[in-house]
Amino acid sequence: MASERFLTDEQRETLKIASENIDNLSSSPKNFLSPRSRSLSSSPKSSFLPEHHAKASGCGKPGASGLSVKHVRRSHSGKYIRVKKDGGGGKGTWGKLLDTDGDVHIDQNDPNYDSGEEPYQLVGSSISDPLDDYKKAVVSILEEYFGTGVVEVAASDLKELGSSEFHPYFIKRLVSMAMDRHGKEKEMASVLLSALYADVINPAHISQGFILLLESVDDLSVDIPDAFNVLALFIARAVVDDILPPAFIKKVQKTLPESSQGIKVIQIAEKSYLSAPHHAELVERKWGGSTHLTVEEVKKKIADLLREYVESGDAVEACRCIRELGVSFFHHEVVKRALVLAMDIRTAEPLIMKLFKEASEEGLISTSQMAKGFSRLEDSLDDLSLDIPSAKSLYQSLVPRGISEGWLDPSFLKTTAEDGKLPHQDDEKVKSYKEEAVTVIREYFLSDDIPELIHSLEELGAPQLNPVFLKKLITLAMDRKNREKEMASVLLSALHIEIFSTADVVNGFVMLLESSEDTALDILDASNELALFLARAVIDDVLAPLNLDEIASQLPANCSGTATVHMARSLVFSRHAGERILRCWGGGTGWAVEDAKDRIMKLLEEYESGGVVGEACRCIRDLGMPFFNHEVVKKALVMAMEKKNDRMLDLLQECFSEGLITMNQMTKGFARFKDALDDLALDIPNAKEKFGCYVEHAKGRGWLLPSFDSSSADASIGLDAAS
Repeated sequence: MASERFLTDEQRETLKIASENIDNLSSSPKNFLSPRSRSLSSSPKSSFLPEHHAKASGCGKPGASGLSVKHVRRSHSGKYIRVKKDGGGGKGTWGKLLDTDGDVHIDQNDPNYDSGEEPYQLVGSSISDPLDDYKKAVVSILEEYFGTGVVEVAASDLKELGSSEFHPYFIKRLVSMAMDRHGKEKEMASVLLSALYADVINPAHISQGFILLLESVDDLSVDIPDAFNVLALFIARAVVDDILPPAFIKKVQKTLPESSQGIKVIQIAEKSYLSAPHHAELVERKWGGSTHLTVEEVKKKIADLLREYVESGDAVEACRCIRELGVSFFHHEVVKRALVLAMDIRTAEPLIMKLFKEASEEGLISTSQMAKGFSRLEDSLDDLSLDIPSAKSLYQSLVPRGISEGWLDPSFLKTTAEDGKLPHQDDEKVKSYKEEAVTVIREYFLSDDIPELIHSLEELGAPQLNPVFLKKLITLAMDRKNREKEMASVLLSALHIEIFSTADVVNGFVMLLESSEDTALDILDASNELALFLARAVIDDVLAPLNLDEIASQLPANCSGTATVHMARSLVFSRHAGERILRCWGGGTGWAVEDAKDRIMKLLEEYESGGVVGEACRCIRDLGMPFFNHEVVKKALVMAMEKKNDRMLDLLQECFSEGLITMNQMTKGFARFKDALDDLALDIPNAKEKFGCYVEHAKGRGWLLPSFDSSSADASIGLDAAS
C-alpha cells in the first residue's frame, strides 16, 4: 500500500505479524480471546460484559460465545468506553490497526521523506516591468562610474545590459543624476556621453534622451535650483562635443509645446553659451575641464607644483606636471599664482622667470594664456597690496622683463595702457575707497556684525560710491564659500533698508555684469553665481522684477551679462522660486571671530601635546581664513613662551614654507604679539628677552618684512579690525 512507504523497518515487522494474527483469528474465532480475556469474562469484576451480551444478542447475530468480539474495547482504567462503529476507536485512540483511509501526515524529518509526495499549491507571482528593471540596473552602473571614473567599464556594463530600445532613458538618468552633483560628476557625464556616442548608443537615442530631459525639467527644478541653466549647459556641451547636431536646437523648439519649460532651457543654451564668443572653450571648461578634478582641486595642484618647483628648481619637471594637468585653457591660473609666489618670496623670482621662459619656448603656455595671467594679476593688485605692500611696484618691473625676454607679448603693455588699467591712471579717491571697502567687507565676513559694517561704511563718507561697494562685496563673496555668499545677500538686504537706494543696487549690478567676462577668468562659475545673486535680490525685495529689465537695458550690446539677467529672470519666475532661491546657499552664515579663535586655540593645543605638523597645517587651511592667519602666529608665539615649547616655531616654519602663512600675515602676528608684551610680562618676567630671540629666529628664516622693528611701537602694519 502507498502508506507503507512511510513506515520504518520495525513498524513494517509489527504490521506483518499483526496481519498473520488476523488471518489466524479469522479461521478460529474461539481463539480470538486470550486466556486473560477469558478469565476476565468469567470474573465477577467484569460487570459490563453481561450488558454487552444483552446488546449483542439483541442484534440477532449469535456467535460461538454470544459475544460480538469485533466491538470489544478495554480501558486501562477499567472504565467502560463506548466503541466507535467498525472499531475505528474513540477519543484518544489511534484508530484501526490497518486504517489507511484517513489523512496522511508527511513528516519532512522522516529519512524516507519524498518531496514529490507533498500536495501541490499554486503560487501567484507579479509580472515585472522590463523598463523598471532596466532603470534599476542603470542606476547601479552610473553609481559605480561616478565612483571609479572608468569609462570602459561603464560602456561594457551597458552593452551587457542590452535593451538598446531603452537607451534614451539611460541618457535621461545619467544627466539628471549628474545635475544634482558637483562639477566633477557633470564633467564625467559629458565625457561618458561622448564615449558612448555611436559605438554603444546611436545618435537618435541621444536626441530622444535630451528631449525626455527637456520635458521633465519642470520637475527637476524642484530639487535642483539651477536646473534650467545646468541642463542648458549639458545641451550646449553636447553640441560642442558633436554628439548633438546644431539643428537640434531649432528642431526641438518646434517640437515642444509653447507652454513647455524646456523652451526656456533651449533659449539659455542658444543665447548664453552657443552664441557667446569662444563658446567652445567657455563650455568645455565650465566644470573644470577634467573628469577627475574640480576647479578647486586644479588650483590646489597648481599651488603644490609651484611650491615644489621653488624648492627643487627643476623647470623640466614643473613643465611636465603642468602638462599632465590637462587644462591648457586654465594655464592663466598657473601664470597668476606663479607671479604671486614670486612677489611673496623674493628669492623665488629668478626661478619663476626661468619657468615662464621654459614653458613659452616649449609652447606649453600660449601667449594669450600668459597675457591673461598678467591681466588677472593686474586686476587684483589692490587686494594683493594688502598682503604684499610692494605688489604694484614689483608687477611694474615684471612686465617689461617678460617682454624683453620674449615670453610676454609686447602688445600686452599697449592694451593695458589703452584700457586704463595701469595703477597710476586710477583715480586716487576711488582706489582708496576700494581698499577701505575690502577691509570692511573682510571684517564683516569674520564678525558677521552688520551694524558695525554700516557704521564703517558711513564713516567712509562716499555715498556716491555705493555701487562700487556692492560690486566689491559680491565679487569677494563669489570667490568664497556658501557661508560668505549667504552673508553678502543678507547684508545687501540690510544696506537697502538703511543706506542704499534701489538705483545704487541697480548700478552696482550693472557694473558687475559689464565686467562678468573678466570675473569669469578667475571665478569659472561667475555667470551662474551672478544670476543667483540677482534672483536673490528680487526674492528679498531689494529689486523689483522690472529692475531686471532696467539692468539689461543698460548693458552694452553683445554683453554676456545679458544672458545672466535672462537666467536670473528664469530663476525668479520658476515654480517654487522663493523657497529654492532662499536656500541656494544653505541659509547659514557659519561661525564668527570668537569661534575661529577657539578653533585656532584647540588645534594649537593638540599640536603642542604631540600632534603631527602636517595635520596642524591641514586644520589651519580648513579654517578658510588666510587673512586671519596672523591670529595663528600670535597664539603660537604666546603658547611657545608660556609652555616653553619651541615646537610652535617648527609649525610656523612649515606654514611659511608651504605658503600657508604669508610674510605679511607673519609680520602682523609678530606685531600683535609685541603689542601685548607688557601684559604678558606680568606672567612671564623674561617675555621681552624671549620675544627678541623669536624675532631674530624669524628674520633669519625670512619670515618678516624688512620694515619690522621689534623695538619700535610702530611696527604694527595695517592690522585687521578683527584683531
